[in-house]
Amino acid sequence: MRANRETNSVAAVAALPHVDEHTREVAAGPGETWEALLALERSFATGATPTIARLLGCEDATGFHVASAEPERELLLVGRHRFARYALIFRIEQLAPGRCRVRAETRAEFPGAKGRAYRALVIGSRGHVLATRRLLAGVGGRAERTAAASGRGG
Repeated sequence: MRANRETNSVAAVAALPHVDEHTREVAAGPGETWEALLALERSFATGATPTIARLLGCEDATGFHVASAEPERELLLVGRHRFARYALIFRIEQLAPGRCRVRAETRAEFPGAKGRAYRALVIGSRGHVLATRRLLAGVGGRAERTAAASGRGG
């Protein structure tokens, strides 16, 4: 995976316009939720994702790369392609023993006419909302199954 310093810097990510944020409460602790996030990040390398990333001209074969990680707290994935520059920031907040909230914040810019058209297709169609909610459901489900199997579920 090729990293781009401009995309990776915290200042560059903070400067990206906020697109949306979604949350899900999880009946698992931060440890199980973190492991589920890491499994999610690895899953981008499978299925149709690499093909889609190649078609869009992504810098990374999976569409994203890890820019920073603070275990059990925050995972920052960033990427860019010919129509957008983007970041997906996952944050884990412990609510109580065996219970946490995972947040997925999207930041992105879509330069030029092609970028605006791409934004309309992905964001305007609500496809991004559905995909993000599905990602969070997958993270939550995996974390909850792990917690339940270990007897630590909430």
